[in-house]
Amino acid sequence: MTFGARARTDIEGSGLEVQYLRARAHLRRHPAHPVAAGLWRALSGADLVHVHHARSAPSIAAALLARARRRPVAVTDHGLVGGRWSERAAAHYDLYLTVSRHSADILGAPPDRTRVVFGGVDPERFRPASDEARAGVLFVGRITPHKGIEVLLRALPAGASLTIAGSPGHDATWPERGYPTLLRRLAAGREVRFTGPVADAELPALHRRARVFALPSVPVTCFGRRVAISELLGLSVMEAMASGLPAVCSAIGGLPEVVRHGETGYLVAPGDVEELHDRLAELLDDDALARRMGRAGRELVLDRFTWDACARRCLEAYGALGGGAA
Repeated sequence: MTFGARARTDIEGSGLEVQYLRARAHLRRHPAHPVAAGLWRALSGADLVHVHHARSAPSIAAALLARARRRPVAVTDHGLVGGRWSERAAAHYDLYLTVSRHSADILGAPPDRTRVVFGGVDPERFRPASDEARAGVLFVGRITPHKGIEVLLRALPAGASLTIAGSPGHDATWPERGYPTLLRRLAAGREVRFTGPVADAELPALHRRARVFALPSVPVTCFGRRVAISELLGLSVMEAMASGLPAVCSAIGGLPEVVRHGETGYLVAPGDVEELHDRLAELLDDDALARRMGRAGRELVLDRFTWDACARRCLEAYGALGGGAA
């Protein structure tokens, strides 16, 4: 069940039924807080309710409604901040299925009611191509200051190409709103390509053409603003690893739970231009090393980070709640 501009029900090819409730308004004009009639009725037949975003208005409402019907409630958070009222309401969750240990820590999830399920990637969609020539560095993500893209531009080895793929962030005020302009100024005269938003169908090919994936996220932006929640997990890194790319990432948030330093890529100190430069140069200059780390990254994804593995962990947790395991 989700929310949209109009009420409707879709049946996906897999047979999954997706019910849309009409969002009549949004609290604080925030897209994560839709208000919709019919929530009680939509939840009436559920044996178990699994909500997303611990602090969102519909998640809290669904948890309270499920409790009223004596149904168990699981929650997965994706980094949405909230006030004291939402913290009190979150006590109604029976089980926290977090995307990483880091997510559990910053959420303050009770250890005895928490299981880490991780997110996942489709390894059939994101896979290496044996006949594809690889070159350059790839970044995929929102073009927003906490991603540290300016650090990557300053660290880019001489002669290396860089592809920056993603849409602008939701930065409404200055100086953050001018971040894309700053990046283009730093990129001037270098082999840097800004693709803008990339269609889902084109993402796998973009990964197959790159030699190294980089995610240089920072805890404090170049404008001096501290980031409240950064990189709960790193799905973009998983997609890169599934594609056979070694990853060079900041040692921040949940990224150390995904990247194995020295095995599937490198973890560097956030904001350290010199260290990031050296690790990128090492992988760009050593084709055998990059391929070896890329293979190890894909093997790790196949072992731990597929959507099938995520589903199995969820089903096991549902069973513990009496919600009908597979």
